[in-house]
Amino acid sequence: MTYVAGFVVAVPETNRQAYVAMAEEGWPLFREFGAERQVEAWDDDVPEGDRTDFRRSVKAATGEKVVFSWHEYPSRAVADAANQKIMSDPRMAAFGDRMPFDGQRMIWGGFDCVVERGERGPAGYVDGSLVPTPADSRDAYLAYAEKVADILMEHGATRAVDAWSDNIPDGKVTDFRRSVNASADEVVIFSWVEWPSKAVRDAAWQKIFADPRMREGNPPQDEARRVWGGFVPVMDA
Repeated sequence: MTYVAGFVVAVPETNRQAYVAMAEEGWPLFREFGAERQVEAWDDDVPEGDRTDFRRSVKAATGEKVVFSWHEYPSRAVADAANQKIMSDPRMAAFGDRMPFDGQRMIWGGFDCVVERGERGPAGYVDGSLVPTPADSRDAYLAYAEKVADILMEHGATRAVDAWSDNIPDGKVTDFRRSVNASADEVVIFSWVEWPSKAVRDAAWQKIFADPRMREGNPPQDEARRVWGGFVPVMDA
């Protein structure tokens, strides 16, 4: 199964082009280090939540947009080796000096894919999501996620992925656990759905919400704390 390095970042809206340029410049290095794919998706439909939301997860200020991003690796071993190179390669040091966003508020971590449907990109539109679930609910969550992935694919999604938190460090300002108010006995799910376009996505969700299969069973995750939103890919390599 794919191993995912997931990121959520707050970027000043005026720095969009600088952010994309930085990501494109960095991709050859990440690919050299072992990444198989890098996606950067820009805030398009990110609603405010009653308890949690993407903007709160990175303490986004007025004038900032949220970026939902991930790198795909063939295994955790390859991802760990890549992280070591990222920290030590002098070519990466130059990026730290000119990041067009506040790195202190970036949240990041490693996740094991437990469900993968469809083929990798290029994506026309992305739904990104974070949700907490009890650490002992893996089998129950897997059954739920597989069912939902099948429904998503039936309604036009090109890829659906759910990844179980494996290495999510505590941050000084922000982190994945705080983003969903996860308790000590919970893990965080990093998931996304790829669509050919926003129009297909919008039409699909109307049908998905009406599908009676979505109300079957008793999924273990706390939907009241789910963080979700729609994003436009600005880089898919």
